[in-house]
Amino acid sequence: MESNIRKESTMIPLKSVLAPVLLSLLMAGSAFASEKVNINTADAETIERVLVNIGAAKAEAIVAYRKANGAFKSADELANVKGVGLKTIERNRDRIVVGAAAPATAKPAASKPAAAPTP
Repeated sequence: MESNIRKESTMIPLKSVLAPVLLSLLMAGSAFASEKVNINTADAETIERVLVNIGAAKAEAIVAYRKANGAFKSADELANVKGVGLKTIERNRDRIVVGAAAPATAKPAASKPAAAPTP
């Protein structure tokens, strides 16, 4: 009978320690889930870090597709990238932002020499 009391008394502190730890992990997980990524401006490393089930190769493929085809108009267009399926898009829909593409850097206009006055 006494051994049962000892087991129960050791379980109480364990529960009181585990509960806050689990709660902290759940809260940390939801904080990560709230991070968003603009698929029209982000680099491959950011895309890989923020999106679930997107590794380095798929992130690079997203950036390459964007460079070749222009800005994404919707998250659903990610399905056009090889290796990215509709399930992956749905899993990440709350993390994906489709903002304006980064403006292209314009080349400064070459200055023309002033026309010489005609005599």
